[in-house]
Amino acid sequence: MNAYRVLLSGGEGEIVEKKSRFIATVAKCETEEEAVRFIESVKKKYWDARHNCSAFVVGERGELTRCSDDGEPAGTAGRPMLEVLLGEGIRNVAVVVTRYFGGVLLGTGGLVRAYTQAVKEGLAACETGVSRRGCELEVVTDYNGIGKILYLLGQRGLEPVDSSYTDVVTLKLLLPAEEEESLRGEITEATLGKAHIDKLGERCYIERCRQKGHG
Repeated sequence: MNAYRVLLSGGEGEIVEKKSRFIATVAKCETEEEAVRFIESVKKKYWDARHNCSAFVVGERGELTRCSDDGEPAGTAGRPMLEVLLGEGIRNVAVVVTRYFGGVLLGTGGLVRAYTQAVKEGLAACETGVSRRGCELEVVTDYNGIGKILYLLGQRGLEPVDSSYTDVVTLKLLLPAEEEESLRGEITEATLGKAHIDKLGERCYIERCRQKGHG
């Protein structure tokens, strides 16, 4: 899998629906054990609440999913919460929505809408990114070619992670693995084959997606 969304920092959001408070707490959890511990910690924090419903998605491909209605009518809380996480494409994430009952029944449709909206509010308070499979390249060029190469990188929104200016210019690049072949071709064409390109390896990296508090 080349790319998937991840949580960089957790957050908390809240809505009020017919006097009931719904507090969504979101956290990064990379294993089922971490998710379970997180859920238990939130339940302990909000021990006096009527319900602490939960959902989590673990694994690059979302291989492991769990959800709980925690006493709410079946299918009105945990499953809708999980559907939001899956719909957003976020992996390794857990959410607990705490409900303080306000005395007014919401009905099944109202509960589904409230739990769904609460999770969305919680995610809006988080910082997310994209985990990508990256390719590390080293590009060596003369001073005639560096301007053209930097222009090509700018067109792709790429910046060198390191650079060295001696008798030649050496750039170290980290880019999405699927862009390697096309970038090689562009650099070779722009420098008339004078640039030397070496592949240093592959590794995953995180691309920041949005800032905390921006929904």
